[in-house]
Amino acid sequence: MRLPANWPELTLALMLAFAASYAVAEFIARLAQSVLRGIISDPELETMLVDRPRRIVKIAIFLVVAGALSFPAMRLAGYRSRFARDPEQIARWLFESGLRIAVISVAAYIVIRMGTAGALRFEREMSHGSGLDIIERTKRAQTLSRLIRKSLTITVGSIAILMVLRVLNIDITPVLTGAGIAGLAIGFGAQTLVRDVISGFFLILEDQVRVGDVAVVNGQGGLVEEVNLRTIVLRDEEGAVHVFPNGEVKTLANKSKDFSFYLVTVSIPVEEDPERVTQAMRDAGASLLDDPDFKPHILEPIEVYGIDAWEPGQVTIKARIKTVPLKQWMVGRELRRRITRLFRERGVKVPIPRMELKMDQPDRASGA
Repeated sequence: MRLPANWPELTLALMLAFAASYAVAEFIARLAQSVLRGIISDPELETMLVDRPRRIVKIAIFLVVAGALSFPAMRLAGYRSRFARDPEQIARWLFESGLRIAVISVAAYIVIRMGTAGALRFEREMSHGSGLDIIERTKRAQTLSRLIRKSLTITVGSIAILMVLRVLNIDITPVLTGAGIAGLAIGFGAQTLVRDVISGFFLILEDQVRVGDVAVVNGQGGLVEEVNLRTIVLRDEEGAVHVFPNGEVKTLANKSKDFSFYLVTVSIPVEEDPERVTQAMRDAGASLLDDPDFKPHILEPIEVYGIDAWEPGQVTIKARIKTVPLKQWMVGRELRRRITRLFRERGVKVPIPRMELKMDQPDRASGA
């Protein structure tokens, strides 16, 4: 391939165009980086949410600006293009439509990244601190963070696509009209879906259940893994996943909001002294509260109600202990173990199921 006669001028012009493109791309990339770092203060998240977006923005801006400046630079250097189209027309398109498309794409990407960074920062700051409310704040922050990120990505992406179509002189009126008609049809035909979304919105707004809670939905218990606008996802003890549409949630019991109670019921024979039994239960609760492995999970000492019910041959004594959310089962199992040990050490009797048979003897005097 033979070089053009004015290749030194052409090379210099292209180098200047590329240098200017690099300077513009570097400036915009540094600006985006400073904005993202102002939102994110965690060094661990900078690689994912700052460094990678900076490289993508820099490459995209460089390619667009370099493509837009190359043709005028070659023209000024005296190089005549062999393209069928006028180089100035190509450069004009790149400067106008191409640059707009690039700006829209980069802006949408930056907005999504900034929104993601802001949501993660909100989630991280809500998770800092100490005390009982930190657990509740963390659950609510995780739920809201996921919802914000998904909604922002869908909304910004849809708007960016419509704007790009408008720049390409593609009439988006039929698209909007079709979307309106489709939305109207969906509104009539998918009333269940609309009901689910509305119910999910109020469920999240009223903070009824969060990710990480243990809840019973329509009689099915499990750990809440997702709270979406349309569904609630639970995972039970066996690992099975249960998905409930929000519009079909009739009953919802949150077992881990703010605090939890663990109930203990003990049955003893009617001959046993209730005072001795209740004292053993209080001693077991006190020993549990003095244990450094369990003390952080207990909010209040054990509360013994006393005799709660009468049954044939036995009475029932009820007690409860207040714990932090999700720790009531661990504390309760240990409490039962210590109560059992104290009962055995102090000789407290427990009722043993038994059956009594009574046989009537016939009256011989009457000749029966």
